[in-house]
Parts: sequence; C-alpha cells; structure tokens
Amino acid sequence: MIATPIFIFILAMWILIILGGGILVLTIAPISISGFGEFDMILSSGFKAIIAIILVMAWILILLKMKKGIFHKMLKF
Repeated sequence: MIATPIFIFILAMWILIILGGGILVLTIAPISISGFGEFDMILSSGFKAIIAIILVMAWILILLKMKKGIFHKMLKF
C-alpha cells in the first residue's frame, strides 16, 4: 500500500522528536559550566545551544535519508 511508508516516516519523525526532547531535558539541560565568573550562564547556554543545533542537524539528515529511501521505493528507482 502506498500510504504505509508515509505513515512509517511520520512515526519515525515523532519518535525522533520525543527522543530529542528526552535527550535535551535529561542529559543536556543539567550541564552547567563554572569558573568563568559572570560568563558562566552565557557559556553554558551557548554550549547547550550548539549541542541542540547539532542534534537537529542529525535528525534532519536521518529524515532526509528515510524520505529518499521511501520515495525511491515508491517510484521504483
């Protein structure tokens, strides 16, 4: 059936969103950087933002590969 791969793609997208939120909340949010005086919060926030951006880029690449595979399978390339 044609709709099944699309549902799998949407399910994978939701799984990545939930896992990403869990990773960010449980492992990255508690990280704190100290020893830089008044710049502790800025450095800590910047570090967390960089990690979050890298994770988002990884999830986009995963979804792009899945989408490419689904459409190749649907169009029989």
